[in-house]
Amino acid sequence: MAKRPVATSSDDELPFETEEPVTDERSFFGGRPQKTTAPNARTALPASLSGPEHYHGHRERLRDRFRELGDTALADYEILELLLFRLIPRRDTKPIAKALIERFGSLSGVFGAPAALLTEVKGVGGNVALDLKLIATVAHRTLKSEIRSKQVLSSWSSVIQYCHAAMAHETREQFRILFLDKRNVLIADEVQGRGTVDHTPVYPREVVKRALELSATAIILVHNHPSGDPTPSRADIDMTKVIIEAAKALDITVHDHIIIGKDGHVSLKGLKLM
Repeated sequence: MAKRPVATSSDDELPFETEEPVTDERSFFGGRPQKTTAPNARTALPASLSGPEHYHGHRERLRDRFRELGDTALADYEILELLLFRLIPRRDTKPIAKALIERFGSLSGVFGAPAALLTEVKGVGGNVALDLKLIATVAHRTLKSEIRSKQVLSSWSSVIQYCHAAMAHETREQFRILFLDKRNVLIADEVQGRGTVDHTPVYPREVVKRALELSATAIILVHNHPSGDPTPSRADIDMTKVIIEAAKALDITVHDHIIIGKDGHVSLKGLKLM
């Protein structure tokens, strides 16, 4: 009996595997390998996404562009596509990368999205979603290392980048506090409360109590607006004033209250609201 021809490729990817279904610096501040299984209805891509291996040459061309010209030569979806080459071997990943950007709006939106929502995009299984979240965690911790052991007020842009990475794409409000020592060096970064899509309960007494426990002499308040609009509400302003008064009695300074949105941030001190 004649042997069936075996397709070969010069691409250096791993053998095809399918996923198992998963049921301003501011002016005033100086695993284990996956099992190979047959595609099923939940993870299989349409034929238009899994057709001939025409994408092998495309992968190498994209790598060459990145290697020779750097990331500025690539669109966001192409950066994501480069990454997906390794997470989803032997499959055309351009449609998947474009679908992720379209669904979540930006590259940061993709990495900030919950794993459960990532898997709703055709071609993204549980393991790929987990890998994307792992990469996001590495980026987040790298940003945090940029502000640790430094004077926070002289590294303001790094603080904003860190807070944005940590909170901008959360689907519920978070209230975070950065605790600083007398040199304004970061002692601790803690989430003090999680709430709904438009409200987080904040208890000034608990804020001050925790600052005393950590021997902090200053704090920065941070919370996010899941709506994306960082404009402070009247409740945000009033709550900030209450915390400032409670902290002042114990010689604890509130440097700022930052509100993080998907595409920007607001500083209450910058707006002269505190």
